Amino acid sequence: MEAVIGKILGELGTFLFGPIMLVVFFGVGLYFTIRLRGIQFTRFGTAFREVVWNVEKKSDDGIGQIRSYKALATALSSCVGNGNIVGVAYAIAVGGPGAIFWMWIAALGGMATKFAEIALAMHYRVQDEEGNFRGGVMYILTQGMKQKTIARILGGAFAVFTVFVSFISCGALQVNTIGSAVSGLAGGGTAIPWVIAVLILGIDGLVIFGGVKKISDVTTYLTPIMAIIYLGFGLVILIMNIALIPQALWFIVKSAFTGDAVIGGVAGATMGVAIRRGVQRGVFSNEAGTGSSAMVHATAKVDVPVKQALYGIIEVFFDTFVICTFTALIIMVSGVWNSGVTDGTVLASTAFQQNLGGLGQIVLVVSLILFCLSTVLGWYTYGESAFAFLFGVHKVKIYRVLHMVICALGALISVQLLWDAADVCNGLMAIPNLFSLILFGSVVVKDTKDFFAAYDKARIEET
Repeated sequence: MEAVIGKILGELGTFLFGPIMLVVFFGVGLYFTIRLRGIQFTRFGTAFREVVWNVEKKSDDGIGQIRSYKALATALSSCVGNGNIVGVAYAIAVGGPGAIFWMWIAALGGMATKFAEIALAMHYRVQDEEGNFRGGVMYILTQGMKQKTIARILGGAFAVFTVFVSFISCGALQVNTIGSAVSGLAGGGTAIPWVIAVLILGIDGLVIFGGVKKISDVTTYLTPIMAIIYLGFGLVILIMNIALIPQALWFIVKSAFTGDAVIGGVAGATMGVAIRRGVQRGVFSNEAGTGSSAMVHATAKVDVPVKQALYGIIEVFFDTFVICTFTALIIMVSGVWNSGVTDGTVLASTAFQQNLGGLGQIVLVVSLILFCLSTVLGWYTYGESAFAFLFGVHKVKIYRVLHMVICALGALISVQLLWDAADVCNGLMAIPNLFSLILFGSVVVKDTKDFFAAYDKARIEET
């Protein structure tokens, strides 16, 4: 039965990230890049400055639930998960090094896409009966479309897919990775998955019952800690192999257009496979195109709604061009990428051990635990918003219990089945989100133009 389900999920995932959807993903990114005048390039410095400035502020102006920086930290913690390590390693193993190049290309457009997603979510966000701010595709469609029946159907579909993603790819799959990493470090043992399941059940419950403010507090501290640990030791490995980095970068670019015909896990990988795997893993990691992180950004306290969208540019940049690139280069310079192993956890672990010995394995396990745990907690906020849209804010407690149980069970389920389900859920989420971006693109353009007209004027007056 599991084999049949896996085959169906695999074929559906291939279709969802097939030629048609790839054209749409790239097309939407290109559309907003052009309409917003290359905002991810021309306004990158502005976005970075806003992030740094907000970190130093003691409070935010405007209305909302949580500080704008904490919204970014929660969003980052949600997308920085096993996809940044295990997913990248897997993409190289089955799609060849060229998959990383296409991940970069998709992320360049994804920076503009993420900006547009957040800008729309802020434009159409609402307050529920308990005073909580809610935003996302379901509210964009139901607030903005005149055809209310279609809006409710598409918005409801997005909410359902979001709940499934919070349970599966950003819940159970993350916990499965924690269990696999700890088992590898401990030398195996049938009791380990059960211990992990119980621990996750307890940690998840302690945090999520505190609501979005509690989650944002935890992720605000967790995000920089996990980044420093992983990037710090990753930098050591790259310095140790600095002479091999130019060759690795060249091979990534060359393989993007030629495919691979080498011995090992990527034997026979074609350009088409590289593109599909690169975009697949990129979307799973930085979430640009799925509309997910816009839901937590919609809770931020800001004086001008569009300002929060600038954080989306930094979000995609840090996730893909920093963390994912670190992983890719570590895998490449360590020479394990064409070993024939397609298990991303094993590949990453081998690369770290090869360079840092036993310490490397410990660093990777700790990084995976923090990355995955932060994703589980951050994605809870998305699932809660979707669940509240579907069933009402008073039923959220039911979702909390379901989230705890399903995530904990992830330690006991087949990992390949979870990866296949993750791709399907992300692909299904993207459809109504991309539709809303195309439908309301002019709203994003107008709001952005008005914002920067006032922003640039204020900057000039300050100087």
